[in-house]
Amino acid sequence: MGMFTALFAQSSGTSWALIAFVIYTILVFVIAAFAGRLLTGRGFMGEYFLGSRGLGMWAFAMTFAATSSSGGSFMGFPSLIYTHGWVLAFWIGGYMVFPLVTMGLVGKRINQVARKTGAITVPDLMTARFASAEIGALTTLLIVFFMAVFLVGQFKAGALILQTLLEDVPLFQDMANRSSWLNEIPLMSSQPAGYLLCLFGFAIAVIAYTCYGGFHAVVWTDVLQGFVMALGVIVMFFLAIWQVGGLSNAAAELGKMTPPRTHHALLETTSPPEDAFSIPFGTWIAESTDSGATHRMFRTAEAAILDAGASRARPTHKADDNTHQIEVLEITSPGEIARIQADPLEIPLKVRVVDTQKYAHGDGQPGIYMRAPGPHATRASGFLPLTLAISFFLFWPLMGASQPAQFVRLMAFNNSRTFVRAIVTVAIYYTIIYIPLLIIFTVARVVLPGMEIEADRIMPAMAVHLTTAAHMPWLAGLVVAAAFAAVMSTVDSFLLLVSSAMVRDIYQRHINPSAQEKTLRKLTYAVTLTIGIAAVVGALNPPQYLQYLIVYASGGMGVALLVPMGLGLYWPRFNSLGAVAAMLGGFGPHVTLYLVGWWRHGGFEPIRLWDFDPIIPSLALSVVCGVVGTYCAPPTSSKVIDPLFYQKS
Repeated sequence: MGMFTALFAQSSGTSWALIAFVIYTILVFVIAAFAGRLLTGRGFMGEYFLGSRGLGMWAFAMTFAATSSSGGSFMGFPSLIYTHGWVLAFWIGGYMVFPLVTMGLVGKRINQVARKTGAITVPDLMTARFASAEIGALTTLLIVFFMAVFLVGQFKAGALILQTLLEDVPLFQDMANRSSWLNEIPLMSSQPAGYLLCLFGFAIAVIAYTCYGGFHAVVWTDVLQGFVMALGVIVMFFLAIWQVGGLSNAAAELGKMTPPRTHHALLETTSPPEDAFSIPFGTWIAESTDSGATHRMFRTAEAAILDAGASRARPTHKADDNTHQIEVLEITSPGEIARIQADPLEIPLKVRVVDTQKYAHGDGQPGIYMRAPGPHATRASGFLPLTLAISFFLFWPLMGASQPAQFVRLMAFNNSRTFVRAIVTVAIYYTIIYIPLLIIFTVARVVLPGMEIEADRIMPAMAVHLTTAAHMPWLAGLVVAAAFAAVMSTVDSFLLLVSSAMVRDIYQRHINPSAQEKTLRKLTYAVTLTIGIAAVVGALNPPQYLQYLIVYASGGMGVALLVPMGLGLYWPRFNSLGAVAAMLGGFGPHVTLYLVGWWRHGGFEPIRLWDFDPIIPSLALSVVCGVVGTYCAPPTSSKVIDPLFYQKS
C-alpha cells in the first residue's frame, strides 16, 4: 500500500492519467486469463496458434487492423510526420488501401488452401503447397529473421511510451536514479536508466500474457486495443485542432517555419558550481540580447554535467570524451522561439558552437514543411522525391499483402460473410486512424517545438501535453494507452508468429514429429521468452527512427514472400524451384542494398537506385527468378496440385 501511495504522490492530473493506463493494462491481463482457460481440454497447436479457425467478423476485422496498426503507425509514423511535414500524406497514401489489396488479393484463397491442407502456420502452408519440407524451412528462417528486426522496433516503442507516462512520477524517478548502475553494463551504457526500466517492464508484461493466452488472448486483446486506438486518435484530433487554433492558423504557422540545426557545442558558465550540477537531456537554453530579448534557442540532445568548480560541461554518458562537446538542437524560426517557454537555469549557461549540421534539403526555407518533397537532414533530394513517393505508394499495399501475421489471420476467419464484412470494416477503420494522425502530428510542430531530439516520443508527449492543456489530464492515460495498444497488438502477434514457426515448423516437423502436446507447450513458452529477450537486447541500442526498422523488416518480408505466396495460390504450374528462386531473388538484393547503405551512410539508410526504394528492384527480380525457376523444373505432382486447384465434377 505504501508503494502504491508513493506512486501517486504527485499532481492529481498525472495520477489520474496513470490510473487510467493501469486500469487498461489490468483489463488486458484479465482478457488473457480468460483466453488461457480456453486452452484447457483443446488441441494445443490448432487452438493456441490459430484459435480453431473460428474468428467472427468483429474479432477478425479488429485483430487484422490492430496487428497492422503497430508501433510504426502510432510512434514511427508520427515521428516522421513531425520531422518532415505534410508530404507524409503521399508516403502513407498506399496504406489506406492496404486492407482492400491484402484481403482481396489473397484473403479468401489462402483460407481455402489452409483448410484443405490443415495448415496452422505460414510455413505449414508453403510446405503443403509445394510438397517440400525445405520450402517450409526456408520460409521459417525468413520469418524469424525479419520478425526479430521488427520486434526490436516495437519493444523500443513500448519502452518510450512507458517512459513518457512515468517520467514525472516520484517513485519512478527514484527507481531510475537507484538503477544508474545499469549504465555500467556495456550494452546498456548508451540509454538512460529510466528507458531501460521501462523496456524491461514492457517486455515482461507482453511476453507473459502472450505465453499464457495464445491466439485467443492476442485476438481478444486486439479487439479491445483496436477500439482504444480509434478512440484515442479521435480525442487527440479534436484536442490538437483546438489547441492550435484551427487548421488555418496551423497552416499559417507552419508556412513560416524553417528546419532546426544540429550543433556540437560547448556549454560554458562564468559561475562554476560548488557541487556537481546536472543538465538533463532536453534542457532549453536561451541566449538573449542586451535588451533581454531572446534571439537564439537551443535544446540539449544529450545529458551533461558541470562538475564542482568546472566552467565547462561534459557529456554524462561519454566518460572517455575529452572534447566536452555536447550535441544541441537550435530552433531557427522566430515564431517558434517566441512560443518556447524555457525554465530559467540555476546556473546561467552560454552555448559556444563548434560545428554545425544544416538540413541538406530545406535549410532556411520557410514553408518547407508544407510542400513536397519535405525537408531532410542528410538527403539533398529531400525526404520524398517523386520516384520514392511512387515506391511507397506501392510499398504499403504490396508489402502489407505479404506479411505472415496477416496471413495467419486470413487463415482463421470462419466464413465468407465474415470476410466480406471485415473488408469494409477495416477500410473504414483505417480512414479513421490515418488521416487524423497526419493532421495531429503535422500541427504538433506548432504545439511542441524541438522534439527532433527524440522524435519517436512525439506521440505520448503530444498526448500528455494536449490533455493537460485541456485541463483533462486523466485523458492522457487513455490516449497513451492507444499508442501502447498499437505496440502490444503487434508484439503479441509477432511473438506468436515466431514461436509457431520455431516450434511447429522446425521442432515438430524436422526434429521430433511425434512430440506430445505437453512438450510442445513448454517449448512454445521457452521460444517466446527467448525471442522476447533477444528483442530486448536489440532495443538497448535502437536506431534513431523506429519507422526505419519497420520499413526494412516489412519490405524484406514482402519481397521474399509476396511472389512465392501469390503465384503459389493462383498458378498450378508454379513449383518448388520457382518458389526458392523467387524468395532468394527478392531477399538477396533487398538485404544487399541495405548492407551497402549501412556501410556508406550508417543506420537503416539503403542505397536507392534512381531514388526508388529497394523493394522495387527486389520485387522485379523476385518475379523474374520465380518464373524462370518454374520453367527450369518439372511441375509439382498432380496428387498435390489437383486437390488445391480443382474440384471433382
